[in-house]
Amino acid sequence: MRIGIVCYPTFGGSGVLATELGKALADEGHEVHFITYQQPVRLNVFNANIFYHEVRVPTYPLFDYPPYEVALASTMVDVIINHDLDLLHVHYAIPHASAAYMAKQIVKKKNGRDVPVITTLHGTDITLVGRDKTYEPVVTFSINESDAITAVSQNLKDETYKSFAITKEIDVIHNFVDVARFNKKPIDAFRKVIAPAGEKILVHASNFRKVKRVDDVINVFDAVRKEMPAKLLMVGDGPERHTAEEMARALGREEDIRFLGKQEQMEDILAVSDVFLLPSEYESFGLAALEAMAARAVVISTNAGGLSEINIQGKTGYMSDVGDVAAMSRYTIELLKDDNKLAAMKEAAYEQACRFDIKNIIPVYEKLYSRFCRMDTCSR
Repeated sequence: MRIGIVCYPTFGGSGVLATELGKALADEGHEVHFITYQQPVRLNVFNANIFYHEVRVPTYPLFDYPPYEVALASTMVDVIINHDLDLLHVHYAIPHASAAYMAKQIVKKKNGRDVPVITTLHGTDITLVGRDKTYEPVVTFSINESDAITAVSQNLKDETYKSFAITKEIDVIHNFVDVARFNKKPIDAFRKVIAPAGEKILVHASNFRKVKRVDDVINVFDAVRKEMPAKLLMVGDGPERHTAEEMARALGREEDIRFLGKQEQMEDILAVSDVFLLPSEYESFGLAALEAMAARAVVISTNAGGLSEINIQGKTGYMSDVGDVAAMSRYTIELLKDDNKLAAMKEAAYEQACRFDIKNIIPVYEKLYSRFCRMDTCSR
């Protein structure tokens, strides 16, 4: 099949999922066309079946805000027609689903083809941005006009029905992880640089927005550090990074906390970690947690959103209420003081991640695509 994938090209979960999906589909022999404003961060390999189409937005003095959605729809039309795409798979409702609807209508008018559009909902496009009255009518309309709708967790599906007047069935296709990529032997030299005295290593990775509650990460680590030697790696960047760095200095923990910024080789970092901290206010699924589990890190998280669909309390990790730093600290300290328990939970976390291996999820997407494939192209 010839598949167009529209996504944000950033480090966020929707962009990561869409890029990894496209790469896996290309490995299966499908022709995949990425359509976005810059090359996705994880599109870092050459594959003869992968094509990238940059959305160029002209700038004119007339526009205070360049009309990206219009440029995106026009690029979709161009790629659909010139590369004879079988379908569009758009990730994140805003503005991709509405732009895809526009492109679909234009293609239908130009050459009579009715190109199927599949929309995958990822989280804040529904739980935050989409609920804004400015966007809600367009979000509702464009989701309902999609030929198929998927959500990355049961929780997100439920939230979508609760918040929007959706009249179509939403299929749950969970996020996935490439277990083979993250299941790797730790680099001893790397671990010794971070923890030269054999300290336990904790990790947090996010876009450092308020919803991620990075201040809770720092406070949990401070409690752990009072009980034992430990190091914390803060991976990512965003508006709350400065606050977190200030907290680390105020607590006197700056020597034990490393702010690494954005990193593409997360598998090397997670491989040397013992615990992954994720105290978010909400996670539609928790892809970062799943990647950590695939690397045999135990997840200490909140029980918000879809996290309970992957993190099993007392088996693969521990969950607590949002903001309950005391509980998260207690769980982490107890775990790090018991090497046998830590080892057992690391293995359980890995086994749980294997349930969401990319090899198990890709066929589900292929089955979905086949519902809309033209008879003369299904075997392409």
